[in-house]
This record gives sequence, C-alpha cells and structure tokens, in this order.
Amino acid sequence: MARIHRLSPDLATQIAAGEVVERPASVVKELIENALDAGARRIAVTIDLGGKRLVRVEDDGDGMEPDDARLAIERHATSKIARAEDLAAIRTLGFRGEALPSIASVSHFVLRTRPAGRDSGTEVKVNAGTVASMSEVGMPKGTLVEVGDVFYNLPARRKFLKSDAAESTQVSRVVTQLALAYPLVGFSLTSGGRELFAFPPARSGEERFYQVFGDRPDLVPIHRRSGGITITGFIAALAEQGPTRGPQHLFVNRRIVKDRTIAHAIIDAYSTASIKERSPEVHLFLEMSPDAVDVNVHPTKAEVRFREQSLVHEVVRRAIMGALGQGPAPELHLTAVAPPIAVDVPRPASIPGILEAMGGARTAATIGSPPPRPGTTVQSAAEPVAVDITATLGKPLVPLGQFRDTFIIAVDDDGVAIIDQHVAHERVLFERVMQRLTDGRLESQRLLDPLLIELAPAGRQALVFHRADLERLGFELEEFGGASLRVSAVPALLGVGDAAAAVRALADDLEGLDRGRQVQEGLRRIAATTACHAAVKANFRLTTEKMVHILEELRQTAYSTVCPHGRPVMLRLTRRELERNFQRI
Repeated sequence: MARIHRLSPDLATQIAAGEVVERPASVVKELIENALDAGARRIAVTIDLGGKRLVRVEDDGDGMEPDDARLAIERHATSKIARAEDLAAIRTLGFRGEALPSIASVSHFVLRTRPAGRDSGTEVKVNAGTVASMSEVGMPKGTLVEVGDVFYNLPARRKFLKSDAAESTQVSRVVTQLALAYPLVGFSLTSGGRELFAFPPARSGEERFYQVFGDRPDLVPIHRRSGGITITGFIAALAEQGPTRGPQHLFVNRRIVKDRTIAHAIIDAYSTASIKERSPEVHLFLEMSPDAVDVNVHPTKAEVRFREQSLVHEVVRRAIMGALGQGPAPELHLTAVAPPIAVDVPRPASIPGILEAMGGARTAATIGSPPPRPGTTVQSAAEPVAVDITATLGKPLVPLGQFRDTFIIAVDDDGVAIIDQHVAHERVLFERVMQRLTDGRLESQRLLDPLLIELAPAGRQALVFHRADLERLGFELEEFGGASLRVSAVPALLGVGDAAAAVRALADDLEGLDRGRQVQEGLRRIAATTACHAAVKANFRLTTEKMVHILEELRQTAYSTVCPHGRPVMLRLTRRELERNFQRI
C-alpha cells in the first residue's frame, strides 16, 4: 500500500497559511503591502481584540475588476510578476500570490473592491478557503478587506496567540514601521473603537519620523551614499545614556527586514568607538538597485539576501561610524534652587554661575534634582539629558580652569562645557593607541625589576591566551609558576606605578571575553583598559597648557563624546539654556 499521498487542496492551503500568517499582525502587514502596491495614498486599519476577532484594512488605491477579485483569492495568482526573470529585480512588496488565499483559508474573509471608472464594486465572501458568495456592491474607489476570527478553524494555532494587548502591540508596531517606510501615505490605526494614531501624508521621511516619535534630539541623523547604496535615518548618539537595548527598524528598498549583515555592521560600528556592549536604537533606510538584493528567500519576506554582502556591511558600518563622530555631547538643564513662591509674585532667576561653581557654590544641574543643602555641591548624574544636535566639538574650547581638580571648565561660542579630564584623556589615548596599532605595535619600556603579580587562575589564563595581542601593545609577560605572572615590559605611555593595576584590570576584562570573539575586539578591550590607566586621574592639578593640550587633542578625535568604556566625556550648558534662565529669551 502506498504510503505517500497528495495532500488535499484545503490542507495544503492551511499549511501554506501557517508560513505566511503567524498572527493578526501578519495579516495586517500583508494587507497593507497589497494596498501600497495598489498605489494607495490613505490606509485605515481597524482591529478588535488585538486582531483576533477582526482585522479591517481599507485603502483608496486601484481597485480590482470582478474577474481579478475572484482570482485574487486563488493560490499563486498575482499581477506583479509574469516570468522567472522578474524575480531577479522585484520592485513590489507582494509578488508570491499567497497572502489573500492563505488569510482566507483560516478566517471569515470579505473582500470589497472597486476600480476607477466603475459605478459599483465587487464583494467576495470566503469562509475557511471556500467561496461563499460573490456579488455587486456599492462602495468608494479602492479596496476593503475584513478578516474575522483568524484561526477559528485551527484551534491548535489560535491557542498560541498572545493576549489582546500583546497582539495589539504587534499590530501597532507593524503599522508604524510601514508608515515610516512610506511617508507620503496617510496611516491610521483604530483598536476596539479607539483611534490609537493617525498620521496624515507627510512631505518627507523626516516629517513622518517626527509624526511618529516626536522631537528626538537624542538621535543622530545619518545620510550616506556609497557603492550604489543610499543610507538615511537616525541612530542613537554615543553619549546617550539611555537603555543599552533599543528598537531597531531596518528597511531595504522600503521593505521591513531582519538582516544579520546589517545588524552586525551596526554593532561593529558602535564597538569601534566604545567597548560598551549595547544594541542601540537605530532607524535605517537602505535604497539600492532591486537586482542587488533578493527578497524571495523567506515565506513572510522578512529576510533578504544581498548580492554583495561585504559591500553592504562596509557601507553601513562606515555610514554609522561617520554619523557617530558628529554626535553631540549631552546637554545640562538648570533648575532654580530658590524655594517655591506665590504665583502672583515674579519669581527671581537663581542661576548658578559656572565660575561660582568652581569655587564650591551650590549648583543643581539635572531636571528633577532636589535643592542642595547649604554648603554642599550637587554633582550632575547625567541622568535625564536632552541633546543639542547643533552642538559639535569642531570649534576650539577655551579652558577657564578646573573644578575640584577633576573637571575642566571651558567655553566656546555654543556655551559652557564641563569635561571630565580623566575620561577625555582616556578617549585621546585610546584613539592614539588604536591608530598606532594599524602601523604595527606600540612602543614598550622594559622594567629594571620585573613585576611578579599573583592572579586567579581564570584571569591568568586569559592574559596568557591574549599574550600576542598584549605584546602588540607593549606588554611582555610570562607564567612564573603557581599563580604568578612575570611582567618584563609595559607600554611606554603607561606609568610604571600604574602597571600592576593595569595588568590586574586586563585580567578581569579579558576573563569575561568570549574566546570566539574576533582578535580586533580583544585588542580594543586591551587598548581601552591601558588607556584608562595611563590617562590623567581625577583630583590631579593640571596646568593651563595641559588643559589646552587635552582639549585640542580631544577635538581631533573621531569620537569625542564618550570614552572607550561608554562614559560621557563632557556635559554641555548651551548659550540658549543660559539665556533662558537669565530671562533674556
């Protein structure tokens, strides 16, 4: 008896539906993409119970003739490709001809559509893949699709859906992403009878971004064209002290994608400037020739394959690195330290001058900071900060002096800057070390009396494993029996008195480093730790000449807003903030 048999058409369609329709948000995505391909200029999405009870997508695009409406719910029926060669340069969002029949096979499905030039439209009703009726209906130009009770005939699939709130969140994310990709199109989303958002057609991608996210001065704009690839969007600034993980929206030719090549390029670019591990917020839009990317590699079209993968990686990496180098320093906001007074009495401005702060005067520099006790100095936490995207370190900073022998106080035309001298010098030394490594190795100084340092086994083995990398930076070390290491030489930039502490810190840093990581990452971590221990310390008096030198060197660095460990180098008090608090504006 034959063990192999053909699946019934209904079962085959339901299996295909499982690949295309994962949840209500998948339905919304497919229907919106169809609307966009039809030239819609306004798209309205309505859901109920997170889309489990109802998904409705209505557009004003090109409707379908009756015969096309009937064919649209057949598998592998499409108007977007006609021959195999068309797959080499796909220019539409939908092309497989599987979305509508797959959705219709697992729901109560209604399609209403009317093209321009016709007095009436066509309505097709489908229940679990079976056409129930087809009739003429009055309606405006465009298409409306209603999907009711998704997976009602597949209870095993339906039970895996999340709560109504969770499914609504997924739908909102999808609509928002498509709205970002198509700024000229108006989008609205209504859930349970309540309008969640409505984005009118925008004039540009920047305007749509503002509609969705509001003013985001904590993000850095990015724009680069290279190798036939145009990259635009916004990325988290290096000095932004928000969460280490943020949303990432990636678009290729306005298609939402998840791509390992781009994701790796993002992490690689940030790690070049800082060894702080993070998955930063990014919104990247890549445009390239359709024949340079294959979108036909995933049932839901969520992944792509690039013809020149290494080129895409390098262009994205360099674009992000360039934008990060232009990122701003965090901005401080002053708060008055005077107690509250009656509203009918003018409130006096109480602004701590920066020179008074140098002498120990009271300051309150963070939004929400409580008034300081008399005789105390409030240090800024760099907590909630707003970033002035126009502020850069391109202009020379003029040092006025030090505060507590730890912070350099400097000014330029943009306002006042407070620089952590240790962190600033650390950034300068780190970039100097990394630059010299490209030419070979760092200068080394031999120790007249080698250091014997006892370490825990894991830390000792980590140093031995990275011995070659350490030698490139000027360290010479070897096992000396038991728990000891003998250090015979250290980098010339590192003081002998700091050598032991630096070696112990390196052992801690490298112990947690996965041995499968790239050599370059190990070098960056070693360079960052070495620079940290070689930099000028806090509570260290600097001459004016030394302050000028540090600030000038900092101005020449590629990433001047954070140290290699991710800490902010400086905080800004802008001229506008001062004028606002002095009631000049």
